[in-house]
Amino acid sequence: MTNLLRRARALPIVLLLAACAAIRPADLAPPVVFVHGNGDTAALWHTTLWRFESNGYERKLLHAVDLSYPLARSVDSKAQAFRSSAAEQMAELARAVAQVRKRSGRDKVVLIGSSRGGNAIRNYLKNGGGAPYVSHAILGGTPNHGVSDWQETRDSEFNGKGAFLTQLNAGPDEVVAGVRFMTIRSDNNDKYAQPDGAFLGKPGRATGVGYDGPELKGAENVVIPGIDHRETAFSAPAFAQMYRFITGHTPARTDIVPEAEVVLNGKVNVMQGSVPTNLPATGARVEIYEVSAATGVRSGAAVHGRTTAADGLWGPFKAKPGAYYEFVVQAPGHAPTHIYRSPFPRSSDIVHLRPADFAKGDANAGSVVVMSRPRGYFGHGRDTFLLDGQVPPGINKGVPGGSSGKLLLPAGPLRPVPARFNDETITVQNWPAKDKHLVIAEFHY
Repeated sequence: MTNLLRRARALPIVLLLAACAAIRPADLAPPVVFVHGNGDTAALWHTTLWRFESNGYERKLLHAVDLSYPLARSVDSKAQAFRSSAAEQMAELARAVAQVRKRSGRDKVVLIGSSRGGNAIRNYLKNGGGAPYVSHAILGGTPNHGVSDWQETRDSEFNGKGAFLTQLNAGPDEVVAGVRFMTIRSDNNDKYAQPDGAFLGKPGRATGVGYDGPELKGAENVVIPGIDHRETAFSAPAFAQMYRFITGHTPARTDIVPEAEVVLNGKVNVMQGSVPTNLPATGARVEIYEVSAATGVRSGAAVHGRTTAADGLWGPFKAKPGAYYEFVVQAPGHAPTHIYRSPFPRSSDIVHLRPADFAKGDANAGSVVVMSRPRGYFGHGRDTFLLDGQVPPGINKGVPGGSSGKLLLPAGPLRPVPARFNDETITVQNWPAKDKHLVIAEFHY
């Protein structure tokens, strides 16, 4: 065989390799649908989306679902105002997957769920005909074997011996053929995977559930020591496992790459009394002020303001990277809520906002100031968390179980109130409770 003939026969292989090298990984990546947990919103996923984007995933392939009634019923089969059944969550997820498949033109998606979101995913795959449309299912902290097996809560979606989970877990294994499953759990730090019922209001009573409750037979089960219930879905280590499982290789980074231009948007969501929904609020006013990182004092007039229409959207708003902002949410029937936020390094259209209300007796304080960490809990001995220089009362010791801390401050002139979580400090102002103002320092991470 001549050298010329050898080169001619090798040419198709060379061209094929060159073509493969020209294909960016994002061109082959499947769309990802993120499903939030009980009572939550799509907004909890924005830092996870940023981490995917920072590793080359295209923003158009990342979709976070905002389920209309995120809070589960007490009895799954019994209607309860502004709450949803497992079947209703499954149906809403199925519609979302169909929309993503249509928009993306891809046959299959990846589903990633936090806590109760994993119930909807498993139900959709096993009972809703979803398996042909899903390549991977990733469940962070999902109570796959319940939070307890108690007889008095046997009709709950979260009971390990209830009808819902018994059916999902029946069979030779606990996954669905044709779909790759991964679970992410803590070693022993998940408040909803505890052998003792302390977090269910029954300290000293056995739950019938172990630390390994989120695992599934037939899945790849990943244990990340020390993380809490929310961090099984929203932390950087959880992201690294998700990315590896989907792509087959570890991410280049777990930090977030800043963008030169940051555009934010989101909805104001309706609160029905104390019950959260993800329905859009009409007629809510959102104003945004740039504030001093050191004092929380406004730099001037509002840099953005909008009253929501039927879609509930408060933006878009072009933000300064690295700037600290105060979001003021005024929704009919609710207290004006001042939300001071971590800086936004990247754009997001799921910066959803909920108005807050006073707890019983709090309106009599001089001011009410809250520090909030929606994507994780505060852990004594694991984290540093200080509000106005002190550890806020009411945050339990042991297994991290609280994502917010509150101080009731005496009346006085406006002043800086620092909220510190580990290496970040957000400084707020102590707006007066007598004028119905509530103040929240909200951390991204």
